[in-house]
This record gives sequence, structure tokens and C-alpha cells, in this order.
Amino acid sequence: MSNDITIIRAGLGTLSFLIKKEDGTNAFHPYKVKGEMSLAANLRTAFKEQSYLKNETEGQTYDNEGRCAKLMVASPVVLIPATDYNNTPDFNAEAMYSGVISGRKGEEKITCEVPELDAVAIFSVNSDLLMVVRDNFANVEVQNVIQPVWRHLYSRYYQSGQRRKLFAYFHDKTVDVCQFEQHRVRFANSFDATHAHDALYYILFVWKQLGMNQQEDDLFVIGDMPHEEWLRGRLGAYLSRVHDINPNADLNRSPLAQIEGMPFDLML
Repeated sequence: MSNDITIIRAGLGTLSFLIKKEDGTNAFHPYKVKGEMSLAANLRTAFKEQSYLKNETEGQTYDNEGRCAKLMVASPVVLIPATDYNNTPDFNAEAMYSGVISGRKGEEKITCEVPELDAVAIFSVNSDLLMVVRDNFANVEVQNVIQPVWRHLYSRYYQSGQRRKLFAYFHDKTVDVCQFEQHRVRFANSFDATHAHDALYYILFVWKQLGMNQQEDDLFVIGDMPHEEWLRGRLGAYLSRVHDINPNADLNRSPLAQIEGMPFDLML
């Protein structure tokens, strides 16, 4: 039986797969999604057609027992303090999430502890998509794509230096903006980043809302930015200390950081 771990990333109309092999190597496979089909239907087709997803080793086929997968989804997240979650009997994740995020009814709500930030994350996942994964793997972990990014930014940047820091992660035509304070998340929200002008407005709006200093505080940006050169230029025109996070240098030349087209959240 293979002990490989399959990471399935379900983005905004995108699918990709990272196969972490038992021998320590990794294989990244972007999948060409058919737009006329749902993401769940695309995933089911991928399991049927793609050899790297079939449960086969040296010509032998095994059942799903023991197979492990991580499903990473790009969906809005609601963060609550861990104490509020732990001290609320019969905590209703559906009610909490739906009271903040609209348009996600009928999707399964997942709660994940983020102990580094003393918080609990609630996010949604398409029920059909999750069912397809569970049909093919005995052990399935579900995670939001922003969770490993939060952990990395917190441990790598927040805990060093005295300047206040704002982080902007671009992915799936959105920008996740966050700030940490007193070893917790002070601010975390996702904004549409289809257009560079909108992304610029949202980042500067949050900067002002949090009362950050244009000359002294830091903005860290990473990811797939729209109209990258223009946006970096405009951010630099308003803020004195704008830093690009280079995944290759940031992750000490990790083999995953060398793979072209790999989302930053999959490198972590």
C-alpha cells in the first residue's frame, strides 16, 4: 500500500494536485478545468482519467483503505477567538458563518483550530466536492488555503522587528489582507482582486482603517497580483516600506518553491 499523500487544491474555478511521495519527492499537477462542468464533476473526471490520481502501484490496484488526502479550498473565512468557541456549548458553526458570509448556504461548514493565533477558523466547502474526495480517500483533512499562509507570516515576520506590519496575499482573484497584534489576528479579510485598481483601494483602505503609518510601517505582498508592475508602483507611491516576499528566498530554496506555477499556500 502506498503512503503517498495527495493534496487537492480547489481554487476559484481551478484544480491542482500536489502528490507528496513516500520517497520524499513531490509532483505538482495543474488540471485543466472544463468550464461547463462543476468543480466537483471536474474532480470526479480527474480521478477517472489522470494516472497520477489512480490508486495503482506497479500495476496493482488497491482499495482506498489508508489513503490520505488534504483538500485545500479557497473560500471566505470567519475567525473567532478560541475562548469564545470553547466556552460556547453546542457551538453552531452554520449560524455563525451565515451571519457573516452570505451566499454559502448548502455548503458544509468546517471548523479548524489555529492554535498559533489562539483562534478558530470557520469556512465553507462545496458538499459535492468534499463527497468526491471522500469517495476516493479513507482519510481526508480539509483546510482553507489561507491557514498555512497565516501561520507562516506570523512565525516568519510578525515575531521579528518592532514595526507594525500588514500582509497581502494574492490568490484566486482575491487578496487576503491580515495583521497580527499581541500574538493574535487583529484583522483578516478577503477582497476581490480581479482588477488592480480595486486591490489597491482595498489595501490602502485597510491601511488607513488600522491607523498605520505611511512612512514607518511595513506592507508585505506576495502571490499572483493583477497588473503586477502597475500595482507595485502605485503601492510604492503611497507607502514608503513595501516589501515583496520572494517564495524562493523566503523558504530557503525549498524544492516546492522551485516549481513553476505553484501557489504559495501549497509550498508551505
